[in-house]
Amino acid sequence: MSVSPAAPASVSAPTAAPASAPTQAELLEFVRRAAADADLIASLPLDPEGRTWVRLDGPGGSEAWLIGWPPGTGTGWHDHADSVGAFMTASGELKENALAVRLPTDGWTTLELTEGVDRERRLTAGQGRAFGRHHVHEVLNESTDRHAVSVHAYYPPLPRIRRYSRAGRIMRLEQVERPEDWQ
Repeated sequence: MSVSPAAPASVSAPTAAPASAPTQAELLEFVRRAAADADLIASLPLDPEGRTWVRLDGPGGSEAWLIGWPPGTGTGWHDHADSVGAFMTASGELKENALAVRLPTDGWTTLELTEGVDRERRLTAGQGRAFGRHHVHEVLNESTDRHAVSVHAYYPPLPRIRRYSRAGRIMRLEQVERPEDWQ
């Protein structure tokens, strides 16, 4: 995994900054504008083997990231705890596998999922989505020969990420990461 040492980029909040926490719609609008900024997207150094990222200035105190995805990379199953978020593909194509059910937030390590809870989205350049708290998903670049680039925003700034493994319908909590683990 590669980390770009770049300082926060200059993508700014909407002209009328929210007086309170940014909504999912405001986060989605921010990632849409950032993903359309060709100079910003071109500024991200791409590594052929590992994801790269640069932190951005998100709206209303949100946490935002520009992320480069080499062919064949992904996040694994995870959630963003108490944060709402949005992401948009700026170039290439990403696949999101998600659960259409909310998992309990604490007190378990293994769950059996019922049938019919899986959702799949393919997001090409200019496509994205917003999501609520405790949204469990994985994001993948399934291309064998092309990088993808995306923009992500979360509010409140990520307090933790829970990582899961999955075998069929069995979901297992594997790790809880805190901001100091990835910044």
